[in-house]
Amino acid sequence: MLCHHGLDRAQVYRSDSDVEAPAGDTRPNSSLAAQHNPKPARIDGRRLRSARTRQAIVEAYIELLRKDPRIPTAAQIAERAGVSVRSVFERFSDLHELRVAATDHTFLQAATLATGGDIDGDRATRLKNHVERRGAICEAWLPLWRAMMLNKSESLELNNRVLLARQAILKRVEMMYRPELSTLPEDRQRQLLIVIDSLIDFESWARMREDHGLSFTEACEVWIKAIDRLLPPTPPVS
Repeated sequence: MLCHHGLDRAQVYRSDSDVEAPAGDTRPNSSLAAQHNPKPARIDGRRLRSARTRQAIVEAYIELLRKDPRIPTAAQIAERAGVSVRSVFERFSDLHELRVAATDHTFLQAATLATGGDIDGDRATRLKNHVERRGAICEAWLPLWRAMMLNKSESLELNNRVLLARQAILKRVEMMYRPELSTLPEDRQRQLLIVIDSLIDFESWARMREDHGLSFTEACEVWIKAIDRLLPPTPPVS
């Protein structure tokens, strides 16, 4: 049975996306438009801008702590990041969530800085490599570490991150001085690891730099000499 104008029922009910444009019609049909739908690109762009804003807020928080150990307000963070206070709370439910995000960002950066270098070199090379990298971490992240230590009792998340950071520091010490530690019995190894961990603590670095006015190089030299005296003799290479 034919419908109006001689078209059969199937032709009448064909979707617009199936209708080909008349010859000479330069308008894109909906089928082609669907293939080149700009919406995903707009969504991706929006997500990218949101991620950049989030990162700017985290970095603003850290930079403010570097200038002042007191926890910054949302208004101060927003001003530093160049965003509105509303933007801060659109990306973080509260300032505690922001503090945790900043801590994670810091740990990632610190872990990247700590790893690498020559872990199989001679004693002097390993000492210099380890101490200079550890000094750079303390130099960059001391303010955030202090803020985290002040607030860790109020947050299980922050407390867990402190424990993970300390474990990572010990693992690094163990890795860098494995030849020397291997000459000691297990209990002596543990004792020495604890001593070195205490020696290269953030506040130890702060005392050298802030209280005693040592330069970065001078502070590193103090640590290098101290660790060198603590370590047993390096076993000969077999």
